[in-house]
Amino acid sequence: MPASAWTFHPSRVLFEQASLDYPLGRRLWDRFAGAVNRGVAEVRIIPSHNRVTGLPGQEAGVAYLEAKRTLVVSVRRGLDFASCRPSADYQLPLVTSCPGLCEYCYLQTTLGRRPYVRVYVNVEDILNRVGELARAGGLSMADRPISFEGAAVGDPVPVEPLTGALAEAVRFFALQENARFRFVTKFPDVDGLLGLDHRGQTRARVTLNTERVIRDFDHGTPPLETRLDTLARLTATGYPTGVMIAPVFLEGDWRREYEAFFERLGRLFGPVRATAPDLTLEVVTHRFTATARRIILERYPESRLPMGEEGRVQKRGQFGYFKSVYPKAQLDEARVFFTGLAARYLPEAAFDYLV
Repeated sequence: MPASAWTFHPSRVLFEQASLDYPLGRRLWDRFAGAVNRGVAEVRIIPSHNRVTGLPGQEAGVAYLEAKRTLVVSVRRGLDFASCRPSADYQLPLVTSCPGLCEYCYLQTTLGRRPYVRVYVNVEDILNRVGELARAGGLSMADRPISFEGAAVGDPVPVEPLTGALAEAVRFFALQENARFRFVTKFPDVDGLLGLDHRGQTRARVTLNTERVIRDFDHGTPPLETRLDTLARLTATGYPTGVMIAPVFLEGDWRREYEAFFERLGRLFGPVRATAPDLTLEVVTHRFTATARRIILERYPESRLPMGEEGRVQKRGQFGYFKSVYPKAQLDEARVFFTGLAARYLPEAAFDYLV
């Protein structure tokens, strides 16, 4: 699969010893072992992907950047997949973290001090477990096939030219009667997915936002134009597609900005409206926890993210922690506003999540 300007090029690659027992692990070793001094500063073997030590950087921001430039090649041992509701029934762990540096990302908290990019070489084992769950009926919501989210804890697309794991998953799910796959990305390395016989059983989504939000907070990720091109290419090849708009900041002149944004989306889908299989929308307003705010400000001391308590209310999350969200009246207003925009500019779209 050809690489793009946004393909992940790590500055160091660490191999869990057991990863070399798998064909993908060996291919990656052959690729990177001879790359030292050619853009890769270090290649070494580690005993476990849970004990990554020796990364440079003492100050929080520097350590974070160095971890984000680190690729860890590992074996996924636990095959009891975590719940991923409301996005899907289960997480599908193909990758952890991503090279993006988005200030607001919930992985700032979830991954904590271990935000390095981790790929798994035993993709066949992971997909076999999917097959077992599908045959058993799993935990499907309502009367529909069991669903798996491939981007719950990382973006699989920037490393796809290295691993091919996403293409392998798409081919696998095309053969499953009782299982569906979905992933979301901000990155453009989807060329290897475009010619696959996905049979409509993988939903490919792209995270979009206004140019202002991307410029101010989405560091190290493609601009809006590149993301729109990725979405257009996936739609043109018959994938069920989706637009995730996250996070939405209900600050400043947000109504005017998002109206212009939806108008642009409407122009994009106009030419393919008759042939696009279907389109979903996910609109997710900004929320944060006290822990996330502390970590974000350690890594981005000059951050302009709106993380003050004023104008927010506390809501208990599904795992028991409290998060700061917009008040109900403001969320209700946003729900009506985005429903109207979708009806006007994307009448064929259905909401998977709203506000």
